[in-house]
Amino acid sequence: MNTTNPSPLPALALAGLIGELTFEAYAWLASPILFGVKLEPANLVIGLSKKLGSVNLPYAAAFAIHFLIGTLGFAAVVFLTKRVTKLGFLGSGVLAGIVLWFVAQGVLAPLMGRSFMMGFGSYTQSSFVGHVGMTIVIALVWKKLLNQTAGPSA
Repeated sequence: MNTTNPSPLPALALAGLIGELTFEAYAWLASPILFGVKLEPANLVIGLSKKLGSVNLPYAAAFAIHFLIGTLGFAAVVFLTKRVTKLGFLGSGVLAGIVLWFVAQGVLAPLMGRSFMMGFGSYTQSSFVGHVGMTIVIALVWKKLLNQTAGPSA
């Protein structure tokens, strides 16, 4: 076991969880105040499961699926963005968030019958803040946890 270079995965998973919890707080509490809309990406999961698989997911199941995607999948995208681009943590978080926002609003929403980027309305604008904010949180928490794991010699 290499103690001088520990695996980034536990720190990344915890950062993903913190990022997802931050996103949910933003989606349910801040977004309605700032943009007049509550973000509910579970509805996207429900719509896609109906459209692509003819499966009627209950809201709780769709929420759990999106929560897992947000926690583990978004953290993985931040990791891969950092690995591929060689950007710093903040830059990787910003770029990952922009890509994920575009996928959600520009690819997945139209796939289930909504307009491209949902017309760039308040929902799409709030989604941008939520996705980019979440991935920045993931990246910066991950950096902080890695620095703590590395110890004083880092």
